[in-house]
Amino acid sequence: MTIDPSNPNIVWVGTGENNNQRSVAYGDGIYKSNDGGKSWKHMGLKDSEHIGSIIVHPDSSNVIYVAAIGPLWSSGGDRGLYKSSDGGENWKCILTIDEHTGVNEVVMDPRDPKVMYAAALQRQRHVYTYLGGGPGSGMYKTTDGGLNWTKANKGLPKVDLGRIGLSISPANPEIIYAIVEAAKGKGGFYRSTNRGASWHKRSGYTSSGNYYQEIIADPINPDKIYAMNTWMQVSLDGGKTFNNVGEDTKHVDNHCIWIDEADTDHFVVGCDGGIYETWDAAKTWDFKANLPVVQFYKVAVDNSLPFYYIYGGTQDNFSLGGPSRSVSGNGIANEDWFITHGGDGFESQVDHFNTDIVYTQSQYGVLARYDKRSGEEVGIQPQARKDENSYRWNWDAPLIASPHQAGRVYFAANKVFKSDDYGSSWEVISEDITAQINRNELEIMDRVWGIDAVMKNQSTSPYGTIVAMSESPIDANLLYAGTDDGLIQWTSDGGDNWTRIDHIAGVPERTYVNAVLASNHDANVVYACFNNHKNGDFKPYVFKSSDQGATWSDISSGLPERGSAYSIMEDHVDPNLLFVGTEFGISFSNDGGQNWKQLKAGLPTVAVRDIDIQQRENDLVIATFGRGFFVLDDYSSLRNATEENLESETTLFAVRDALMYEMRYPLGLPGKSFQGDSYWQGDNLGSVAMFTYYIKDKIETLKAKRRSDEKDAIKNDSLVGYPSYDDLLAERNEEKPMLWFTIKDAAGNIVRKIEKSPGTGVQRTEWDLRTPSKNPISLGGRGFYNPFAGKEEGTLVAPGTYTVELALWHNGEVGQLAGPVAFNVIPLDNTTMPAENRDALVEFKAEVNELSRALRGTQRAMGQLQTELKHIRKAIARIEQPTEVFLTDVRKIEAELRDIRIGLNGDGVAGTLDIDTPPSVANRVGFVMFEQKYSTATPTQTHQSSLAIANDEFRPLLERVRKVTEVDMMQLRDALQEAGAPYTPGALPKIVEY
Repeated sequence: MTIDPSNPNIVWVGTGENNNQRSVAYGDGIYKSNDGGKSWKHMGLKDSEHIGSIIVHPDSSNVIYVAAIGPLWSSGGDRGLYKSSDGGENWKCILTIDEHTGVNEVVMDPRDPKVMYAAALQRQRHVYTYLGGGPGSGMYKTTDGGLNWTKANKGLPKVDLGRIGLSISPANPEIIYAIVEAAKGKGGFYRSTNRGASWHKRSGYTSSGNYYQEIIADPINPDKIYAMNTWMQVSLDGGKTFNNVGEDTKHVDNHCIWIDEADTDHFVVGCDGGIYETWDAAKTWDFKANLPVVQFYKVAVDNSLPFYYIYGGTQDNFSLGGPSRSVSGNGIANEDWFITHGGDGFESQVDHFNTDIVYTQSQYGVLARYDKRSGEEVGIQPQARKDENSYRWNWDAPLIASPHQAGRVYFAANKVFKSDDYGSSWEVISEDITAQINRNELEIMDRVWGIDAVMKNQSTSPYGTIVAMSESPIDANLLYAGTDDGLIQWTSDGGDNWTRIDHIAGVPERTYVNAVLASNHDANVVYACFNNHKNGDFKPYVFKSSDQGATWSDISSGLPERGSAYSIMEDHVDPNLLFVGTEFGISFSNDGGQNWKQLKAGLPTVAVRDIDIQQRENDLVIATFGRGFFVLDDYSSLRNATEENLESETTLFAVRDALMYEMRYPLGLPGKSFQGDSYWQGDNLGSVAMFTYYIKDKIETLKAKRRSDEKDAIKNDSLVGYPSYDDLLAERNEEKPMLWFTIKDAAGNIVRKIEKSPGTGVQRTEWDLRTPSKNPISLGGRGFYNPFAGKEEGTLVAPGTYTVELALWHNGEVGQLAGPVAFNVIPLDNTTMPAENRDALVEFKAEVNELSRALRGTQRAMGQLQTELKHIRKAIARIEQPTEVFLTDVRKIEAELRDIRIGLNGDGVAGTLDIDTPPSVANRVGFVMFEQKYSTATPTQTHQSSLAIANDEFRPLLERVRKVTEVDMMQLRDALQEAGAPYTPGALPKIVEY
């Protein structure tokens, strides 16, 4: 990412990671924003896949240089150094080496923008190997803005080079630093003091070009330079020696750094753990804990009650578990999550019979059994038997917790293992069922390379491993396994015999089997996702077999053509409802894979590596590689979202039973309380009923339809019609259409109405299981956010069966659209002393709410009367009659209101003088409301007594206010109007005859 030095609103972003690690994401070129990131435009280089760096000319926003490393998994593409002279509209490659070599970095001399240095990198990765260098790698220099280039490798190692990181010292641009990766261990740290004419080796220090190899010179000290590495390094002597910066409370695996030029002890670092900031040169660190950018490889859900937990393994941030939902009104916080195992986290599973038993692992099959109750873990990785070769473990080993038998677990390396005692012992139930190919005999970049090639086979899993596995939910003896070298193997006798499946028509040879899935409904049906992106092929390959793998059909049609498929899941109710996770999102099909639709609904464009379904809740849970976990609550409506059903005008789908409970606020107040804006809050469903509905056609106002027609006319070069008087009058008198959701109890009584603006397609709204607020209506909002003011909401309804109906208010008429649909409201069993009679509790709250409604309405009415009397006093001064007659009546009314107000609100004068008085009506009602509104306990005797007293005292006061309002004030208004008084609020003018 680069910000234009001439205009900070212009931001350039190159897509595709600039590292070469096994799990890197590929991109589609370069993007530009002209408004500080609010909107983006694709600017080309679509086939670059990985962009290393971007430079904007310091004197011209139209001149941009882009270092395109090019495809990692294949040759060719947009590869080299590109230049645009028209703000990115057109690009020209100004430095090309060969089809395997791109440019990973370009730096510009701060004194002369025509002088640039470019580091070329030859590298390629496949499933079976990684090669981090070659003869194409090296250094280049231009002095004419890229028209001509010369090699600048004098003094560098004579062997094949790998990745080179560059940095020009801002403090002394005569000094250029280079960290050089090279074959045979000959790499090191270099410096040039003659503008790249030659290089001098300062030390043997280097890092991994696969993941690091980036350096940043200090802006003030020419001898100080930082190196990104697992442990970030700093040199104070121009690269002769390097030492740890200091990361006692910071995550490792560093990739980028920003240094404050005004205070070089202040810098910000990006690493595998996120973003950290220091103000004291790394003595202490501040972690930015509010960025949801976790990369999850896998996801698993359990059956915990009342809310299930989600587990998964992350890229370099351990394996985690946390709640899908909670009773916290402060959201799901970081502290609600817990670590189940260290390292890079991978597939987790939970015992189906005991949710306290969690199986969790780190890279290369380091499996552990985690005790959720105590937090203990014990290692249970299978070990080779006597005289048996060590197992070959994939970086991401497949794991199954069987639903058929407590304690049964399957795990796989190059062989499949089974345990019936929670992993305490293992049985090998297959021999090596991979293709057993010697990867060192396979070509990469057009030939077979020797053992001394740069990074040969480094940071790569052993080849020939099992990477996917599925046990049939129907048949405990039916098991499928997929390998990284393109095989599917299956057994129908618990592992005694295995059948090999290969050469599937339409699937390239040796394609990685990313997922296999045995059907929930038919033991003969199995699905598979083949992922060939590590051969530069980004097509999704999703296949289905209806005969246990004897024949296969391609069900990928309709999925985006560019977007590798990682995962597949089949609905447990409807065998035709499928979900597929790809590099750029998730899609579903409800016709068995014949057609696919992408699911969005707030999901960003991100790789969906894994999918799980919480069957009890009908929740779809996905693991994204870069944006954390996402949950689609109650996706059951998708079972009916067929093309045929969506032809109907409106549909109100079935409603899941709603759990009812009061939210707690562990932070003391709603939202982020006093934790500051940086406090992270995950979404929390809350105590709600979810209404999912479908509207086929857009419901437009007359104005919106006119404007749409005008837009179409302009687009088609047609005449734009001008509205008539009647048309424009109809527009201005038209009310906006509104959807009404009406909720009724079992007796047919309306308990709540919800308004929502109409949209189109499948949509959702929620009911908070509360009655409506009875507070006085206020058309204006609050002047500021006051967390102590409370929410504008009613109280919880009674448990039971309810219905919801959907209607449309349009053109002054109500039209029924759908429903009624019945659903249950179920109280959550999470309290120690719940009300024994929930109906009586709801009735008591209704009485409190009713008295509060009447009290607050009376207070508001008295306030309006007081305001009116102030206006009347001014009006009296303007009438041509004696003042004292009218003022006497005003003073009588004001005195009466003062006396009533003391009864309602208390005696303020007595309070000022510390004179004890009985509690006022408002005091009694307010405390009952405050103490019991958000409780599901039986109302206390104190509450009941206070309510009775308040009710008895309030009723006569209300009648006195009614007399003032309906008799005294009416008489006063009439008298003032007869006297020709100016208008005052509440008075309808009367014409006085002269």
